[in-house]
Formats: sequence, structure tokens, C-alpha cells
Amino acid sequence: MAEKVLMKGNEALAAAAVRAGCRFYFGYPITPQTEIAAYMSKTMPKIGGTFLQAESEVAAINMLYGASAAGARCMTSSSSPGVSLKAEGISYMAGADLPGVIINVERGGPGLGSIQPSQQDYWQATRAMGHGDSRHIVFAPCTVQEMADLVYLAFDKADEYLMPVVILADGLLGQMMEPVVLPPEKTELPEKPWATCGHGGKRPHNVANSLYLQPDQLEDKLIERYKRYEKVEQTEQRSEGFMLEDAEYVVVAFGASARIARSAVTKARAEGIKVGLLRPITLWPFPNDALAATVSQAKAYLSVEMSMGQMVDDVRLAIHDARPVSFFGRTGGMIPSPAEVLDAIRKMAEQAGE
Repeated sequence: MAEKVLMKGNEALAAAAVRAGCRFYFGYPITPQTEIAAYMSKTMPKIGGTFLQAESEVAAINMLYGASAAGARCMTSSSSPGVSLKAEGISYMAGADLPGVIINVERGGPGLGSIQPSQQDYWQATRAMGHGDSRHIVFAPCTVQEMADLVYLAFDKADEYLMPVVILADGLLGQMMEPVVLPPEKTELPEKPWATCGHGGKRPHNVANSLYLQPDQLEDKLIERYKRYEKVEQTEQRSEGFMLEDAEYVVVAFGASARIARSAVTKARAEGIKVGLLRPITLWPFPNDALAATVSQAKAYLSVEMSMGQMVDDVRLAIHDARPVSFFGRTGGMIPSPAEVLDAIRKMAEQAGE
């Protein structure tokens, strides 16, 4: 049997990234993700990798751009306001079709906000990681094991689709300790014939670039890129269902909120309320297909989030407003309790039964 190790979520992210072949890490300390940088600072020199604490988040993301352009597996991490500073560089990477992994261990906002857990960056991660027409795969782990598994997968998906991939966690998961089985060491990495590395005059120069001075050239590039995004939407939707088989009511929650919602769903079932949970694992592409499949039997939906209500929009879109969708959330770093979510489930069932 594989060995289980007790690790913090942040440490599991870093350890799995190393095993996925990440050899370049650029970051800047900010609570509650600093353990990622601390782990990388100790580990990278031991394995021939590079750890560099940049002078700012802006510098860190542009270093990621350079390492990715040269063909390296590379990663950066930050927390909410730090990721906002990285947005321009992420957009440049998307515009140059460069893979890379960006970790956001969210804290309360806007601005400096708080250092407590939050899910207030959902809109940013799924809609506005950078300017222009671009999308990014967004994974939302809900356990320390998934922190490891999804960052390991993120490197493969970034290389497969030539795009930045985001891990959207939160301070609760980053600081939580759970047993985890780390994935195996990658022994083979994909070839990158597009990389801007030395070639000894054996081929034309490769160029990493997001600038197109002719508008028709940029339009053609964007149309080609969106065909790739369409493939991502068709093949990469991920979700987990809990007690959905006969569910008349569906709770939708991701990340740490899903752990709380699952407990509330179990208690509601004990009260005779036929409720289930759908947990998005990918926030983009959002699991529209899985959610739409519940509409035929569901009477109402409840989106549970640590925000003022952001994912709730995607829930409504996924079911085409075919059923009522309500929202319950805490914000600013406050964490909803199972009792609060249970009460929201009761209210949803009462209103749908009127």
C-alpha cells in the first residue's frame, strides 16, 4: 500500500508539484499560502530545481512566463490580492499559448481584506484572470488529497492544452492537515517542440509572443484558440455527486464549502428531506452537463459559498433557470456552519413545497 503522510494542504500542493516535474518556482510570501514557497525553498535546491523569491508578484508571474517559454514545468502561488497583481502576466501567457500552474489560496477581500478563508475569487478565476478573450482551466479541490491530485493533473492539462491552469483553494484547505498519498514521480515529460530553447541552427526560431499588430491575424488566432477551449469544455468537466439518485433538492458547493454542505445534506436526509450535493471539481469548465442532468427530478437548487454569491450565476446558467435557485453564503473570511446550511436547505424545501 502507498504510504500516507500527514501534511498541510499547502505542503501537499508543493510536494505534488515537485513530483509532477515542476523544477521552477517563482513566488512572493503572502498569507495564507506562504508554506508553499517555504516548501519549495527547501526542496528545489536538493533536486536541481530553481526557487526564486521575486521582488513582487508582478515579477514572479513574468518569470513564470519566461520559464514556460523555455519549455520548463513551472509554478507560482499567491493569495487573492497577490493573484490580482499577476493578472496581466497570466493574460500574456494565455496570449502566447504558454502552459503554467497558478495557485490561489484565497483570503477575504476585496483589497487586503482579511487573512481568513474565502471563495470570493470565483469570478476572477473563472471570468477575469486577465484581459482579452481567454479562458483557463480552474480546479477546485476540497481535501488535502485533492490538493495533491489536482495540482499533479494541472501540469499535464496545462501542457496538453497550452494554457495556464489555476488551482483555486482557500485558506481553510491550505492550513488543514490530513493524511495524503502523494502521486508518483513523473519519469517522462511531454516534448515541447514549440519551446524557445537552443537548437543549434537545426530549425527556425521559436517565438513566445502575444502581440499581433494586424487585427485579422489576432482574430484568426483567437478563433483557433477558442476551438481548443471548446474541446476543453467538452472533455474536461469534472464533478462529484452525493445522494443525487433520488434528490428532489440539490445543493451545489465547491472546495471547503462542499465539506460543510455534505454534512448538512446528511443531516437533512435524516429529517426526511430528499436532498443531494453536486460538487464542481472544475469551475471552468463548469460541470454544466452533470448539473443539467438533475433538472428532471429536482424541484430547487441551493448554492452554498464563502462569498456574497458568485457561483450561483453559473448554477442558474447550467439549468437554464428551469428551477428556482437560492443562495446561502458567509463572506469576509467567515465560514458557514453545517447548522446554517441545514437551515438554508429546510427553507429551500419549504419554499419549493408551497
